[in-house]
Amino acid sequence: MNTASCFYWVLKLGRSMDNKPKRQLLQFTFQELKSVTGNLSPDSILGEGGFRNVFKGWIEENGAAPAKPGLGITVAVKRLKPDGLQGHREWMAEVEFLGQLGHPNLVKLIGCCIEDDQRLLVYEFIPGGSLENHLFRMAPCLSLSLIYTGYVVFLEAKGLTFLHGNQKPVIYGDFKTSNILLDSEYNAKLSDFGLAKAGPQGDKTLFLLEVWGHMAMLLQKKSNVYSFGIVLLEILKGRRSMDKKRPSVEQNLAAWARSHLADERKLYQLVDPHLELNYSIRVQELSQLAFHCLSRDPKSRPTMDEVVEVLAPLQDLNDLAILSCHRQSSRRKA
Repeated sequence: MNTASCFYWVLKLGRSMDNKPKRQLLQFTFQELKSVTGNLSPDSILGEGGFRNVFKGWIEENGAAPAKPGLGITVAVKRLKPDGLQGHREWMAEVEFLGQLGHPNLVKLIGCCIEDDQRLLVYEFIPGGSLENHLFRMAPCLSLSLIYTGYVVFLEAKGLTFLHGNQKPVIYGDFKTSNILLDSEYNAKLSDFGLAKAGPQGDKTLFLLEVWGHMAMLLQKKSNVYSFGIVLLEILKGRRSMDKKRPSVEQNLAAWARSHLADERKLYQLVDPHLELNYSIRVQELSQLAFHCLSRDPKSRPTMDEVVEVLAPLQDLNDLAILSCHRQSSRRKA
């Protein structure tokens, strides 16, 4: 299959999900992307996963031609591993969703390549790396302060709200800290849409299937809300959602935290101990939001629109910047 097939698949998907003309993705040959990434050099690897490797590269500003390192536009090239159908499914999902959707809090897909068994995707390069790295790998104090004040979680929520509120809703299937990228100004962008799903097309199904389809969609949306609550909890506690090194009762962060989230007198146990209990009332509001997002009953969880309404007033949280800096210095001393 040649590179023209990439354009064929994009055209096959029709108009964009908001019914506007779809922007065209750049078409790359495999040889071009090898040149873009220094022949897929190990030195250019940004990240590795079970089904993919991501490489850093450069392209010219006005086209798809390779550029010298440091010149032109910096890009991230994801190469999906060819063995099995998983790579192709992920490639199709990424093109289907990111190829159509545009939003400040979604990573931008620039182009694609499908050639024989090669499946590659070209994205804008996000220089700040993942939220996971900032939370758990000793990020600079400034980034921690911005994250902790709720700025990043607010932008995450706006990204999910956009997906859920689209004319044809999209369920983001892999919401976690490693898939939330931060640009140079700490704007959060959702990445990796390989597991995303489209909403049901009600007017093209029987009534019974339509009803069940929308019920399933509602549950899947609330599943995204639960995942959002997990990420918010990881930020508050400064711990990963699963940690096998901890005592068995503490390994699952959400299960351990529920009793603390439900009782305001125990909230201090939930917040990162490096803050030494000197935390703002606004942190309590974030904790209560996490509690509602993590409700065992999906119907009791808020919608992402409601989450955004709660987070919007919490953006002026300068009083927490010093506390999060203290968290950083405390960890360095530990």
